[in-house]
Amino acid sequence: MASSEARTRQKKRQRTPNGGVRAALFLALFTCTLRCSECEKPSNIVLILADDQDVYLGGMTPMKKTKALIGDAGATFSNAFTATPLCCPSRSSILTGQYPHNHSVRNNSLDGNCSSPLWQKGPETTAFPVYLSKQHYQTFYAGKYLNQYGKKETGNVGYVPPGWDQWHALMGNSQYYNYTLSVNGKEEQHGDNYEKDYLTDLILNRSLHFLDDRSPQRPFFIMLSPPAPHSPWTAAPQYEKNFTDVKAPRDGSFDKPGKDKHWLLRQPSNPMPSTSLNFLDNAYRKRWQTLLSVDDMVEALVKKLEELKVLNNTYIFYTSDNGYHTGQFSLPIDKRQLYDFDIRIPLMVRGPGIKPQQTLPAPVLNIDLAPTFLDISGLNLSFVNMDGQSFLSQMAPELRNGTARPYFLVEYTGEGHLDPDPACPKLGPGLSQCFPDCVCEDAYNNTYACVRTLAEHNLQYCEFADTESFVEVYNLTSDPHQLENIVKKVDPTLLQAMNQRLIKLQSCEGDSCRATKI
Repeated sequence: MASSEARTRQKKRQRTPNGGVRAALFLALFTCTLRCSECEKPSNIVLILADDQDVYLGGMTPMKKTKALIGDAGATFSNAFTATPLCCPSRSSILTGQYPHNHSVRNNSLDGNCSSPLWQKGPETTAFPVYLSKQHYQTFYAGKYLNQYGKKETGNVGYVPPGWDQWHALMGNSQYYNYTLSVNGKEEQHGDNYEKDYLTDLILNRSLHFLDDRSPQRPFFIMLSPPAPHSPWTAAPQYEKNFTDVKAPRDGSFDKPGKDKHWLLRQPSNPMPSTSLNFLDNAYRKRWQTLLSVDDMVEALVKKLEELKVLNNTYIFYTSDNGYHTGQFSLPIDKRQLYDFDIRIPLMVRGPGIKPQQTLPAPVLNIDLAPTFLDISGLNLSFVNMDGQSFLSQMAPELRNGTARPYFLVEYTGEGHLDPDPACPKLGPGLSQCFPDCVCEDAYNNTYACVRTLAEHNLQYCEFADTESFVEVYNLTSDPHQLENIVKKVDPTLLQAMNQRLIKLQSCEGDSCRATKI
């Protein structure tokens, strides 16, 4: 009997852990739970958005620190494009993940829907920061927003777009000094003191304060939008004498006549006069000078993230709203054209799961940024109405499965004035952005839509909404500088196929914009 009771007690001891064992098991379980929650914590995101920075004409050359700290540490996209080559509609595409024909921002004017009440009541309410806020991200914005932001007709400085916790936005277009900010809806005036007012540095400093003051328990999203390298090209004092011997590159389509191109490009004098050449060379140098402060910004921000021990869980994106030209097809300076120098943009990303030293050829658009941010945040993308697609799978295939788009749309609505421009009266009304040498960079009939493909052929097919119904077609494999319009040489079957793709893309929305076959 006694031996039977002893065996029963021994079995109970084998089945029931003692207090020490229970404590050890609890501690192991608690530690595992902590580790799992850390693994599941959404990553932080930083977006640095330059203004008018090209990649085609060497615009990334001054950015040595940025290329080392972001590009070399992650992925560089060799085929990144804007959906439209102009500030306000492009930035609206970045915010909404939509093509311009869906967010309805056509150009930089209030009439073109730039930061208008219609934009504020519609597309802006479903921009990506709204979704990130719902995902419990702490959101911070500093720098240029939309060109008409802060105007009386758009709500003055008191209007703060939804989704932003901290708001330090520039009123109007890019400036470096003597500007006004909306700081969480309150007006803040700035002068011309470098230490206090230089906008690129101010943007950086306020982002560093945000990082110090944030809650470590929640992820953050930071968007920094410096004015560089947009005009008026005001460099920081320490960089005013850099690149004194640099000139705009004279290769490719530089100072070539706009033969067989749409009406606007057939107007410039060729060869260009010395006044235009001197002007564009000066602009080219000054643009590079302003970018050195942006390069410093990237370095300081990465250093801060490293000090706070959050760098390894932070995605950092570097890009621009559009490209730029300086002398291509005898156009002195601007953007707004359909050619690669205006629609190609820099794009580099580093972050969790992205292997360093990658160059990725898959085409990516700026409408893909918003869905990529939301994908990183853990949001189910089927819940949002965006034309773009996440490219997280391109950067980190082990995190996501995905496919590259075979073709995409670029669209632009031209701006003009009802009266003739005093600088170019002989061309009549309907033009804008005119120079004294009677070169106008834009016009009402500079309205076009293009379909671009890199999968089957490196082709671009464009149609103009003008009196000529002009068409331009380029084979960028054999003609990378787009010197020859081959519309009269291309197989009519291919032209018809490109035309049908363009028609469908111009009316696409959401999933239909990402169709693999049209």
